[in-house]
Amino acid sequence: MASLWSTNLAILLLFVYLVSNSFVSANFYNDFDITWGDGRGKILDNGNLLTLSLDKSSGSGFESRNEYLFGKIDMQLKLVPGNSAGTVTAYYLSSTGTKWDEIDFEFLGNLSGDPYILHTNVFTQGKGNREQQFYLWFDPTADFHTYSILWNPQLILFLVDEIPIREFKNAESKGVPFPNNQPMRIHSSLWNADDWATRGGLVKTDWSQAPFTASYRNFNAQACVAKPGSPSSCGGGGSTASWWSEVVDSSKQERLKWVQKNYMVYNYCSDSKRFPQGYPPECNMG
Repeated sequence: MASLWSTNLAILLLFVYLVSNSFVSANFYNDFDITWGDGRGKILDNGNLLTLSLDKSSGSGFESRNEYLFGKIDMQLKLVPGNSAGTVTAYYLSSTGTKWDEIDFEFLGNLSGDPYILHTNVFTQGKGNREQQFYLWFDPTADFHTYSILWNPQLILFLVDEIPIREFKNAESKGVPFPNNQPMRIHSSLWNADDWATRGGLVKTDWSQAPFTASYRNFNAQACVAKPGSPSSCGGGGSTASWWSEVVDSSKQERLKWVQKNYMVYNYCSDSKRFPQGYPPECNMG
């Protein structure tokens, strides 16, 4: 298996390995570009804070300058407060092309006092439909919380404040594609999705509450960064980093079960109406 990963990595772009051993926030001026929104996305506080805003005319978004192939990506977010119904704050990794890979966090707004829904999905080779949704055990609008994607050759792990909420295992042995050869950028956007986001589109965005604002800080990437023309050390030096070989041990398994028992509100792997002919093969992995 190790030689297979080495072969896969060798046929890609050449990569350079960058890893930070401490949680040091990066500078948004250096690491990200505001890509749309006509001034509604702002980098503030000498590059330590980024905000996205949404009004009736437009939302806004940003993306990372680097592309990543495996790593642990952390970002602290504070979501739109108050009546956020109809809004979606998306934070995800994605490659490009018609057979793209993607790892999604999407935060679906709600009426004041009602909880956000954290929507997760994994796309491989352009195919998604692997939704799991959760409530959070705190108010994500009151303060910043850390949302992380840990992606290595064995698994994808979604974490909230270092608590695992979802594991997507490498199931290539069952014929399920796994994202392992397309570098992905970090993207985030704040946009209006009141045709579906809140109660299936029944609750519309209240534009009298605009502008809606989400805030970001303390980005950290312990990751393999795609650098064309540079020697690769992801399969070598990368393998010494803890995230490279991380699995869900018994302690993480307990926390994962706690979240899924108490806070999961939708799981495609238990939606029998959606899959009357049987669940997708990755749903049957222990």
